[in-house]
Amino acid sequence: MAGSYRAEKQSTMKIVLHDEDAEIDPAPAAGGGHLPDPQRDLLSNIVKALNELWGNIDWSDADRVQRLIAEDIPSRVAADSAYQNAMKNNDEQNARIEHDRALAHVMSGVIRDDTQLFKYFSDNESFNRWLSDMVFAATYQRPEPDESS
Repeated sequence: MAGSYRAEKQSTMKIVLHDEDAEIDPAPAAGGGHLPDPQRDLLSNIVKALNELWGNIDWSDADRVQRLIAEDIPSRVAADSAYQNAMKNNDEQNARIEHDRALAHVMSGVIRDDTQLFKYFSDNESFNRWLSDMVFAATYQRPEPDESS
């Protein structure tokens, strides 16, 4: 191991940078180097999981259900002030309790948008657990470490 480090060290010592102004050409505008948007990846993963796990459900409006599950429900849960407060001031377990309460509240509102989705959430324990876990993963943010302690 020491030999390979020494060889690397010797080769890096051969690089000499002159103290002078220089210009670097800009990176090409087209092509790779694109970092994916984490939010978009999360939403596509949610839709993919929905289709893989629950694709056998004949949703009356699959596009609306996907939008509700991937976007609307998580954003409504994340906006719940008690859940936001629990994420900031409590541990993950207590935040999960507030999340589950917020999700139940949001889902009771979903009955107006989609009774079929509400029925699956209410009647199918596996679907309920999957949706709850997915929304929690999409919305839970660990609090920043307290710098004063």
